Amino acid sequence: MTNTVQCVVLKTEAEALDSVTHPGELGEKIFANVSKEGWSKWLERLSMIINENSLSTADVESIQVIEEHMKGFFFGEGSMGQVPSGFNAGAPAKGK
Repeated sequence: MTNTVQCVVLKTEAEALDSVTHPGELGEKIFANVSKEGWSKWLERLSMIINENSLSTADVESIQVIEEHMKGFFFGEGSMGQVPSGFNAGAPAKGK
């Protein structure tokens, strides 16, 4: 039997994540409220956030910015989490 969650991204019941994908309280909240498909949508957004903001997952300050985006994307908390205005996924990267 597949575990399901009421996914906050998809706004419907969907297959649950197999394990906690992020450390700490935020990770537990995501595990309880985000489906596999919802997490996949986040990973797409995360790539954009990292590229657009020149972030590094090895940098503590970058991780804090990423977590703020996570809170906004998943739970509507704070002012981050939306696609930046003017972002066009098909446009060439700045400086290219």
